[in-house]
Amino acid sequence: MIIKAAFRIFVLFCGIALVIVMPARAETVNIVGLGDSLMAGFELDPTDSFPTRLEAALRDRGHDVSISNAGVSGDTSSGGLARLDWSVPDGTHAVLLELGANDALRGISPEQTRANIDEIIERLKQRGITVLLVGMLSPPNMGDDYAEEFNRIFPELSEEHGITLYPFFLDGVAAQPGLDIGDGMHPNSKGVEVMVSRFLPFAEELIVNMSVINSD
Repeated sequence: MIIKAAFRIFVLFCGIALVIVMPARAETVNIVGLGDSLMAGFELDPTDSFPTRLEAALRDRGHDVSISNAGVSGDTSSGGLARLDWSVPDGTHAVLLELGANDALRGISPEQTRANIDEIIERLKQRGITVLLVGMLSPPNMGDDYAEEFNRIFPELSEEHGITLYPFFLDGVAAQPGLDIGDGMHPNSKGVEVMVSRFLPFAEELIVNMSVINSD
């Protein structure tokens, strides 16, 4: 009887020790892709949109992640700011912030674009939501002065807020034959594949860093 009792105590002790040593099961990382048609997947099947393909790529690499598509075709930084609260629901851990392309296409003042994106970042940070800023470059036809002012927006806001910047969302796709839907702007499914492959290391770093913060 003494031996059996001792064995039961030993088993109970081991069980308690295992619970203490093993980390709690991590919850799903909820990410929102807040952007325009480039995020929404203009004229693509929903399964080929950037958020959906990025989520699949991250899951294939073992990450428990869910990415919601909050891209709206034609949206400007003002539009994104106006719909911010309902586009990014409670329970969101991180936002991929991709806005500004339509501002440049419409010739909106870079100063106004900067102010809108700055406010979006600030409001997300106040809610405890991590932001990965997705950069954009001015179209060549807007001229050198406009491009110089516009292209500074993203790296400067990244530095000011201490957030990660992905320099150019269409890196590897812009002006590359066979990677857009034929309009010279919006990526096709192959283009999205290129975008995801280049973006993936930044997304993984985002998730890993968030896991480290949550474990502290």
